[in-house]
Parts: sequence; C-alpha cells; structure tokens
Amino acid sequence: MRLNVNGKEHELEGVDPNAPLLWVLRDGLGLVGAKFGCGISQCGACTVLVDGQPVRSCSYPVAAAVEAEVSTVEGLAGPDGELSAVQQAWVDLDVAQCGYCQAGQIMAAEALLRENPSPSDADIDRAMAPNLCRCGTYLRIREAIRTAAEKRTEGGQS
Repeated sequence: MRLNVNGKEHELEGVDPNAPLLWVLRDGLGLVGAKFGCGISQCGACTVLVDGQPVRSCSYPVAAAVEAEVSTVEGLAGPDGELSAVQQAWVDLDVAQCGYCQAGQIMAAEALLRENPSPSDADIDRAMAPNLCRCGTYLRIREAIRTAAEKRTEGGQS
C-alpha cells in the first residue's frame, strides 16, 4: 500500500487496510502531531487533511487515503522550516494552553482558509465547531484564523 503524506510517498507493508489513518501516521510514519482524543470522530484532535478536506483520522481507514494527498501539521511548515501563516498566528497569539487539540485545530483552520480565504466570524465558528478545546481557547483560535487570513491576503503567504 502506498500513501502520500506531506508530499512524500511511503510504501506501507503489513498494514491492515481498515486500520485508522491516525495509527499509521503516528506509529508507522512517526508523525505524532495528530492526537488520539476520543476515538469516535467527535473531538477533532486527530484532524488531518485528505485532498484538502479535514478528516478525523481516528476513524478514517488508511485504505481510503490511498491515491490521496494526506497533509498533517508537520507538513504545513515550508522546506526551510518557516511556519505557515496559520502556525505563526497560533504562536503569535499564544493560542495553545495544554496544546492537546491544537494540531487538529490548526488543520481545520488550514482547510477553512484554503476554501475561504476571508472568512467571517460566523464562517470560522461554523468550520471550527466540530473541534473541541477543553481549555476554551476558542476566542484566541478565532483571532488567530483572522490574523492568518489577513497575512495570507497581504503577503500571499500560505
């Protein structure tokens, strides 16, 4: 089975096609940004992008990601290590407290901004509603998304 993750092809041997993508990313490829939260697609800590769409990798079978482009939080930074606009906004605004959900939040925000470069607060709230943050950083998350959207619009940054 071949899997394209963050622009790199990976040959996976002995992987159950029904295994959750999360475990293949974490245990098989060492990409530990996506977290196991609930295991039932409810919290969003495991969110990654598959062909640009946010998916809950804890319940998404790896076989469904074959012939797709999978993006994780580790793949957002540029080749030189420069953070993406979304990641930089998260840092600049001190969004994270415990940080457990933040990779999933960042990936959901990335998907939103790819689809809607200038979202309203209602757009942000709607797109981010499925992702839970037990620390309650929702207002900072919204502000970081606004900041990233402005930075992308001004400088053409990703």
